[in-house]
Amino acid sequence: MPSPAHVFIAYYRVSTVKQGAAGLSIEAQQRAVAAYVAGRGELVDAYTEVESGKRKDRPELAQALTACRKRGAVLVVAKLDRLARNVAFISSLMEAGVDFVAVDFPEANRLTLHILAAVAEHEREAIAQRTRAALAAAKGRGKKLGNPALGHDGGALARQGGAVRRERADARAAELVQQVDRIRAAGRTTYAGIAQALNDLGIPTPRGKRWHAATARRLIIRMTP
Repeated sequence: MPSPAHVFIAYYRVSTVKQGAAGLSIEAQQRAVAAYVAGRGELVDAYTEVESGKRKDRPELAQALTACRKRGAVLVVAKLDRLARNVAFISSLMEAGVDFVAVDFPEANRLTLHILAAVAEHEREAIAQRTRAALAAAKGRGKKLGNPALGHDGGALARQGGAVRRERADARAAELVQQVDRIRAAGRTTYAGIAQALNDLGIPTPRGKRWHAATARRLIIRMTP
């Protein structure tokens, strides 16, 4: 965690052009960064990226890192997931020799970020492997994938789909028990805190979306005997 009187350069990222144009999430990031920097140093520059978090070629981040090296500045981001969830990318960041701080996780350092990225990447690969295996098994049983009869079965297919989603949610909850226990042990015990920690690790919901307090609450309920 940087000491007071540092020079900071901010890096903001949004995932879509619409967000970048409308500033839907940029403003929140800017407020968080400004609140953190106040009393700790000076924010001398900022760079904004509009693209996917999975990509490694981020020209704005590259410029931000170059500026940090030239000015001896600390790279500051509003949220840990504004950097990346990819081990190779984090390695290049570490090799850049630039100090960084994430406002929502200021205790994190380069080693912490590398570990979190490794865990997140492993989780993504495991999910992808399980999905491929499940689809291959279903296809092997002669099951037709997709919903060609949707809307023409009196709702039976929709009910079946609901049962499948519940089954997936239950299985996902079982998989995440240990991860949630570690998050709670680290001091994040609220639904919002657990949701944020899961998002920071790059772990999606059973539907492949970001966690929110409501979905984290449902997850905890499923975990409770």
